[in-house]
Amino acid sequence: MPDIRTPLARTPLERPRVIVTRHLVPEVEARMRELFDVVLNESDTPLTRDQLAAAMQDCDVLVPTVTDRIDADLIAGAGARLGLIANFGAGTEHIDLAAAAARKILVTNTPGVFTDDTADLAMAMIIGVPRRIREGTQLVRRGEWTGWTPSGLLGRKLAGKVLGIIGMGRIGQAVAHRARAFGLEIVYTNRKALPESVERMLGVRHVGTVDALMGEADILTLHCPLTEETRHLIDARRIALMAPGSSIINTARGELIDQEALIAALQSGHLAGAGLDVYPDEPNVDPRLIAHPNVMTLPHIGSATAEGREDSGHKVIANIRMWADGHRPPDQVLTALVRG
Repeated sequence: MPDIRTPLARTPLERPRVIVTRHLVPEVEARMRELFDVVLNESDTPLTRDQLAAAMQDCDVLVPTVTDRIDADLIAGAGARLGLIANFGAGTEHIDLAAAAARKILVTNTPGVFTDDTADLAMAMIIGVPRRIREGTQLVRRGEWTGWTPSGLLGRKLAGKVLGIIGMGRIGQAVAHRARAFGLEIVYTNRKALPESVERMLGVRHVGTVDALMGEADILTLHCPLTEETRHLIDARRIALMAPGSSIINTARGELIDQEALIAALQSGHLAGAGLDVYPDEPNVDPRLIAHPNVMTLPHIGSATAEGREDSGHKVIANIRMWADGHRPPDQVLTALVRG
């Protein structure tokens, strides 16, 4: 296996052929026009599988997003010139990394740029679900609010409650940092415990298992990647471990939760509510979730800030330029290393 610190052994490309699968912010697209022989998707219509296959036959660099499923068959059929898949976004579960490595195609992503944006949105739902924000907003919009009353639309206070975080990477830590200001006790589980100094700084406590965390959390928030091991990580058995009246927040990936189990727990009243920015069959959202009065259903906007999307685009550009110059791109996904 080659040393990832060494330059790529190939001739640099002055203006690589780049195909972008979705419409990006104008500043990023303008810079790409300056630097690359680029084909942009100005209509922002997702490419069909046949269009993706054709694109991968006709470019040096493909710039996909989470909406593009780049599987082994597509990669096997890619043209010989395709050398880089420069993903727009941090997640890469939609790309078959092993197949890319087998074809000696590098894969990059854009980690870190959406940390604060996603943490802000998660925090909005951590506050909004216990305080029944959606329900109150709908009441006013329907013209059914009759005025203040001591017993009307009672929610749950945050201070003193336990927030359980699954996945303590950049976003999980950013959520913990925000949640501490609201008086929440924070417990977390992760593949590895954080250093004690970081735990003290964040004011968090490590819990060894997901089951143990579920038993403690009044509010659960998910910030782990989607893998075969984490698919349906939150199922009926684990939801039952939570105290009645708890809530679940998900800004990570929809498939982390068994949606039928979630809906059953909401309908039974075991869960008081949920905040969801992601779904297993996007853009389709189950009508039972939409109908529930205390489920905040958002359209996958965790990273939807002008600043974040521009920063992500410039990371894509930096990765392409480094690769085109014959060097290892800064955000290479290490599991996609070329195999010897």
